[in-house]
Amino acid sequence: MESASELVAFPLLTTPIESNYRACTIPYRFPSENPRKPTPTEIAWIDLFLNSIPSFKKRAESDAPAKAELFAHRYSEMLEDLKKDPESHGGPPDCILLCRLREIVLRELGFRDIFKKVKDEENAKTITLFDNVVDLNDAIEDEGKRVENLVRGIFAGNIFDLGSAQLAEVFSKDGMSFLASCQNLAPRPWVIDDLDAFKLKWSKKSWKKAVIFVDNSGADIILGILPFARELLRRGTQVVLAANDMPSINDVTYHELIEIIAKLKDNHGKLKGVDTTNLFIANSGNDLPVIDLASVSQELAYLASDADLVILEGMGRGIETNLYAQFKCDSLKIGMVKHPEVAQFLGGRLYDCVFKYNEVLS
Repeated sequence: MESASELVAFPLLTTPIESNYRACTIPYRFPSENPRKPTPTEIAWIDLFLNSIPSFKKRAESDAPAKAELFAHRYSEMLEDLKKDPESHGGPPDCILLCRLREIVLRELGFRDIFKKVKDEENAKTITLFDNVVDLNDAIEDEGKRVENLVRGIFAGNIFDLGSAQLAEVFSKDGMSFLASCQNLAPRPWVIDDLDAFKLKWSKKSWKKAVIFVDNSGADIILGILPFARELLRRGTQVVLAANDMPSINDVTYHELIEIIAKLKDNHGKLKGVDTTNLFIANSGNDLPVIDLASVSQELAYLASDADLVILEGMGRGIETNLYAQFKCDSLKIGMVKHPEVAQFLGGRLYDCVFKYNEVLS
């Protein structure tokens, strides 16, 4: 992992960052509240993380059963501590701290990537479907309809999220049919729905360079993001895919993404007929399923400095963190709502969709 000293602020955040940027979307407490007493929101979120422990423990058991038990015990102990004293363990808690503590416990016990097996299986399965998904998109002649279909593909792919306890259970039962998921999305208008404005902009403007913060392995990256990125490339946009430095849940890592794209390219280095000279893969420097854009790798900061579109995909990076982040350029936050607490905060439904597009007039 990159050391903290090597991480820098994402260059496209509106400055000054100190007064303009806060990573976490949902405030768990207000400044006026007693720092030693947990708030109802903190307790609700701590419970959400407590409820996810069995699915993490189950994944860890196949590597080392005794250590998996120890992980469950240590992490639940930390969460219970935070309920008693919100200032313990580096609190008061927010979604970044709760994720960070889970990763610390896993890594201290030697668990580097407990979702590796399921990620590899899903990647192998969805790579075989990539051509078919791209063909279906390419067959749509109307540009507006095609971009909407690509967006629906991102939402459908984003369902493959093993960080959500309910979805982890659904997934373990029957896997997920990508095309069925595309058809079964929550009806529009979504809880935040700027798709029409985005389609209008798409028809009038081609961005010079887009940075996409990617989320999960499997259908999410391969059938959701990559067909969308390919369409941007086809329109002459340079595309930077920013992926995690280290494994966290079933999020795709930088090294895995390099491997996936190498497998999808044909003998001429093309992605289903589209030139990939302008496709870059960057290590974001991040090691969590959420992201604080005040700390990204220097490599990503350099590649992103002249971008004119930033896309944050997935609930962790685009809703639970960064939903209200302001950028110096156009931005898009896109993800599915997979926690009841997030749905409640947004005033929407579980499995509702967020498509938040902000245009910066130059």
